[in-house]
Amino acid sequence: MTHSFDKSYWDEHWHRDQDGAPVTMAVIPPNPHLVREVGDLMPGTALDAGCGTGAEAIWLATRDWQVTGADIAAQALSHAAERAAASGVADRVQWVQADLSTWEPGTPYDLVTTHYAHPAIPQLEFYDRTASWVAPGGTLLIVGHLHHHEHGHAHGNEHSHGGADPPASASVTAADITARLDPTMWEVVTAEESHRTLTGHGDSAVTLADVVVRATRRH
Repeated sequence: MTHSFDKSYWDEHWHRDQDGAPVTMAVIPPNPHLVREVGDLMPGTALDAGCGTGAEAIWLATRDWQVTGADIAAQALSHAAERAAASGVADRVQWVQADLSTWEPGTPYDLVTTHYAHPAIPQLEFYDRTASWVAPGGTLLIVGHLHHHEHGHAHGNEHSHGGADPPASASVTAADITARLDPTMWEVVTAEESHRTLTGHGDSAVTLADVVVRATRRH
């Protein structure tokens, strides 16, 4: 099924999970790729583009980043704000309701990251937009759905539940992303494709196929 990934789609997505229970009941840990790739960076300003219910933004805030979490879904942001307050980092996170296909932050960030987000524009164009928000010397971290020519693969992170396959239009390869990063402007630090297994609904195993690209913007 083809989705437009507009505001109404994401509002409905966050309203209920596959079992009909409110998604806001779920507490999800930060993406392990973020933890690995960002753990050695000096904290500064960060933007989590498509932050969902805030797992990654809150993790960054607990490590002294000053974070902006942007998402199109008001319900997800409401839950994110509650989680930030409960974690004691409400003063280090600003939540912004925004359509990432058109929104402009107005300021560059030391770190711009996105995890499985796919707004209502072509996926690689979205990654181009996120790259444009990185300050000189800053870091871009993209964690996305790995494209398989043979078949679909499971979502991972808060943006999906139960391992539903993402559409081909929302999946890419590492080479797709790095090819768009001008080497005169970017140093690619990580470009990898990986698989990991999580426990999904009903204790079923869910295999996630990820693409991870980390790059540093040259001064």
